[in-house]
Amino acid sequence: MSLKEDINFSLWCDFIEREFLEEQFQSLIAEKIIQGATSNPAIFESSISNSVAYRQQLDMLQANEPKKIYEELALTDIKRASQLLYPLHDENVEDGFISIEVDPLLCDDEKGTIEEGIRLYQTIGTDNVMIKVPATQAGYGAMKALTSQGIHVNATLIFSPEQAISSTRALNEGIKISDKKPQAVVSIFVSRFDRLCDEELESKGLPKSRLGIINAVKCYHEINKFNNKNIRTLFASTGVKSNDLDSSYYVDELLYPHSVNTAPLLTIEDWVSAGKKVPSSIISEDECDEFFAQLTAKNVNIEKVYETLLTNGLDSFKNSFKDLLGKLISKTH
Repeated sequence: MSLKEDINFSLWCDFIEREFLEEQFQSLIAEKIIQGATSNPAIFESSISNSVAYRQQLDMLQANEPKKIYEELALTDIKRASQLLYPLHDENVEDGFISIEVDPLLCDDEKGTIEEGIRLYQTIGTDNVMIKVPATQAGYGAMKALTSQGIHVNATLIFSPEQAISSTRALNEGIKISDKKPQAVVSIFVSRFDRLCDEELESKGLPKSRLGIINAVKCYHEINKFNNKNIRTLFASTGVKSNDLDSSYYVDELLYPHSVNTAPLLTIEDWVSAGKKVPSSIISEDECDEFFAQLTAKNVNIEKVYETLLTNGLDSFKNSFKDLLGKLISKTH
């Protein structure tokens, strides 16, 4: 029995690039390795900047404004991915999704996020697209508004349990008043905690490479308290940067019921090679709380960590988006 059938766990690919979609992506789907995919501004910045597959369309679009060029390029890929994934969605409405993020510069603009989310969803025109909305104050209102209109939402850039609760509450409220009962995921970022905090934790006698896992599981428990089958926890930022860890560490540790893990392509390949397909032992909420109590006892300011990671995450996506627009200007002039 597969993890999908056994515990309703799905693996999504956190990568989009045009040539990849026509080759390995289709193999991953056919072999039932992945059940969906995600994208973000940083992924598109890398793909469009470094792949020659976009050259012809870039030439055709050169008379347009940079954001229009970006959208045409990105939406072409998203539409293609949605076509390839649609049979999975047709088989199981929870899966077969591809996500696209609203303009990250709109992260504090609720009205602008709603309008762009609706426009992107309608432009793509397939039912297996999720609109990614950052978990900011403006984002929570947009999440509720979009799901209330039957639009699938990926709540993203979530680091704290408070963000997870606020996002799930907004999604839950929107889904309940929607006739279409859309699907939603709450994306908890994992590995960035350990990259930021491991050195400090080790210096204070606390275990390395555990904060990201424990925090993600705490969020997972909070999300599940809403008991909405249309909302799943998505574990994101699961690529490993440390040589001390197996490359599939953040997948192996979070094979949880009713959840998704979106992982980089290399992580997926290594996870498949390793052959670990056994559900993870679930860390209890009490164990999570005990770990946070240890952080407090050792004067680790977790609220400051949350603030830093969210600021860095928003800035990273904004900068990637700005960089891409700048490169599009140079490529078309």
